[in-house]
Amino acid sequence: MIRRACSAVPLASLPSLCLLLLCFLAASRLPVVPSAIGAPAPQKLKPTDPYALIFGTVWDPDNHPIYGVTVKIRRAHDKKPRWQLTSNHVGEFAQRVPASKADYVVWANLKGLKTKDGHPLHLAQEVTVHVEYDERVDIGLHLTR
Repeated sequence: MIRRACSAVPLASLPSLCLLLLCFLAASRLPVVPSAIGAPAPQKLKPTDPYALIFGTVWDPDNHPIYGVTVKIRRAHDKKPRWQLTSNHVGEFAQRVPASKADYVVWANLKGLKTKDGHPLHLAQEVTVHVEYDERVDIGLHLTR
């Protein structure tokens, strides 16, 4: 009877082989390549990164601040809004944006919003904001009847 030598590695020693391979790669300092090569992931704003602040107030036709208005912000070259906020109890809103040279468009979504006497509200005009550095830009969104 002829016995063949088994070339397969027993399953019990598989974890130790993986550990040995990992130690070898760490010692040789080979670069680890991610599995998906392509465009870099989009940068998210971290709390420690420098930022600019778009701060604003929503005003009604009688120059009173309005609570609960949906405010949308997009970059000037984009078509869809990137940020959506709601004005607080004193009509104010604030959004952090990256501290780099850029233009932003800010407007209020007034769908279904009416005055106390039933007149629908309209936005006087969209506001364009220019940001260059880590700065605060104050704006006002004025609504009309």
